Amino acid sequence: MKKKYSGIDKGLTNYGDKEFSKFLRRSFAKSMGYSNKSLNKPIVGICYTESGFNNCHRNFPEILESLKNGVLSNGALPIVFPMISLGETFLNPTSMMYRNLMSMCVEEMITAQPMDSVILLGGCDKNIPALLMGSFSTNVPSVLMVPGPMMTGSYNNQRVGACTDCRKFWAQFRSNEISKKEIMEIENKLATTSGTCPVMGTASTMAILSEVLGIMPINSATAPAIHADRLRIAERTGEIAATKILQKKIIAKNYINKKSFENALRVLFAISGSTNALIHLTAMARRLNIEIDLKKINKISDETPVLVNLKPVGSGYMEDFHNAGGLDSVLKELKSSLNLECKNLEGISLKDRIKKLNNKQTNRSYIFSREKPINKKGGLIILFGSLAPDGAILKRAAATSKLLEHEGKAIVFSSLKDLSKRIDNPNLKVSEKNILILKNAGPSSDAGMPEAGYLPIPKKLAKRGVKDMIRISDARMSGTAFGTIVLHVTPEGTKRGPLAVVKTGDKIKLSEINKTIDLMISKTEIEKRLKKLKIKDNKVPRGYKKLYLESVLPATQGCDFDFL
Repeated sequence: MKKKYSGIDKGLTNYGDKEFSKFLRRSFAKSMGYSNKSLNKPIVGICYTESGFNNCHRNFPEILESLKNGVLSNGALPIVFPMISLGETFLNPTSMMYRNLMSMCVEEMITAQPMDSVILLGGCDKNIPALLMGSFSTNVPSVLMVPGPMMTGSYNNQRVGACTDCRKFWAQFRSNEISKKEIMEIENKLATTSGTCPVMGTASTMAILSEVLGIMPINSATAPAIHADRLRIAERTGEIAATKILQKKIIAKNYINKKSFENALRVLFAISGSTNALIHLTAMARRLNIEIDLKKINKISDETPVLVNLKPVGSGYMEDFHNAGGLDSVLKELKSSLNLECKNLEGISLKDRIKKLNNKQTNRSYIFSREKPINKKGGLIILFGSLAPDGAILKRAAATSKLLEHEGKAIVFSSLKDLSKRIDNPNLKVSEKNILILKNAGPSSDAGMPEAGYLPIPKKLAKRGVKDMIRISDARMSGTAFGTIVLHVTPEGTKRGPLAVVKTGDKIKLSEINKTIDLMISKTEIEKRLKKLKIKDNKVPRGYKKLYLESVLPATQGCDFDFL
C-alpha cells in the first residue's frame, strides 16, 4: 500500500529519495524549535498579508494570535507564511493591476508548501478576491478571515469616515467651501483606527459577499476591527481550519455553486454594494468554472430592493450596520428570493441559518424591511448599447435620479493625463448638462483600470454648486464613491471599443429604464471612425506589467488572466 504523506510530510521536496526528503525537511523544521509532537500534527497554513504599506491590516498581529489559539487548541499546528499585500492607496498605478499577481502567489504558495488547510487573512478590498481566486484554484481547504471595518471619527461634531467623507470634503475644498487649514484638519480625522473603510465600500462589500458564499464563519464579516468580537471570530476561524474543513477536506468547489453566486448578487444589490464587486465575483466564479450571466443580472437587480442605509448611498456606517442586525437581518428580509439550500463551509444551509433568526431584532434606521425598502429596485444595473456593446455598469442607487434619463453632449478626455490637465481649465466649455467621457483607462490600458471613473466635477461648475453630472469611462470607481457614473465600458477604448471614437460634441443617451447607454451616431459612422483609429502601443519590455497587459481579460470576464 502506497504511504500517504500529510502535515509536514505533505508534498515533499524532490531529491530522488522520499525518506531523505522527509528527514531533511524535519531537520530544518527542528531548527525553528518544533518538536516531533508538533511536527506530527496536521498543519494549518496562515496566509499572512500584513504590510507597512497597508493601513487596513494594522490589527493583524493581534488577530494572528487569536487564529493560532484556535488552531492550537484544536490539535493542529499553525504555520504562518507571508503574502503580497495590496494597500489600495499605496500602489501605483493601481491595486487592481496587482490583484492577479497576488492571486497567483496565493495559489502557488498554498500548493507548493505543506499544509492540510489554510486560513486566508486579508481585507483591504483587492486582497479578498485575490485570496479567494488563488485558493479556489487549489484543492486545499480554506477559510477567510477579514480585519473588520474601521470605527468612525469626528470633525466639528459630525461623524466622519473613509472614504465617502474623503470625497465629500475634497469636493468642498475644490469648490472653495472649506479652506486649506480645514482640509488638513480633516485629514487627521478621517481614518483613525485599524480596519477597512467604515462605509459600504469594496472591502466591506466583498467581506459580506464572501460570508454569503459560505467561505467565512457565520457573522464574521462586519464586526469592527477594534471590537473584541473580531478576536473571538479569529479563534473560531482557527478552530474551523483545524477541524471541520481539514478533517473532511472541504474545499470551495464542494459547496460553492452557481446558486451561491446568485445569492451573493442579490445581497450585493440589497446592500447597494460596490461596483467593483461585480468584477471580483465574476473572476472568483470563473476560477470555479461558473459563469455569471450579465443579462440575468438586471432581472435579479430589478427584483431585489435596496435595504441598507449606509454611505455612500445612505447615512450610516458599518458599525451601525453591524449593531443593527448585520447580514443576518438582510438575509431574513431576502429569504423568499434566496436559494436556501446553499451551504457554507461548515455545512450549515441558509435555510437553517435564517430559521434561527425569528427573534433577532433589527434597527430599521439602517436595515429597512422588504415591505418598506429604501428603493424598490437593486443598487446596480448593467447597461448595453452602441457605446457599450458588451456591457457597462451603473450604480443607480448612488445616482441623481433626474440624470438617469438623460441625453447630452460629450466632453472627451483622451487619458488621465488629459483629464488632469484640462478638467479645471476656466476656459473649458462645459455645463452640468454635458456628459464627461474618460477614455483609455480600462484594464488593458497602461493606467491599469484605476478608480478614476469618479471624474471630478469641473471646478468652474463645482463653485456654482453643481454636485453631480453623468460621467462615463472604461475605468472603475471606488466603492466609497457616489454619483451618476457609468463604468467598465466594454469593449474598452484600448481594445477598439466604440468608446475610443467618441468625440467632444457627440450626443450620448443614458436610460436607466431601458438599461441602455448609446452613442447617438450611426453604426456606419462608428465603423468609419474605428477604421481610422490609431491605438497607442501599451507594450512594455519585461516583467509583470508585460504579462498583465498581454493577458488581462475584459471587465465582463472579471479582469482575470486568460491563462488562469
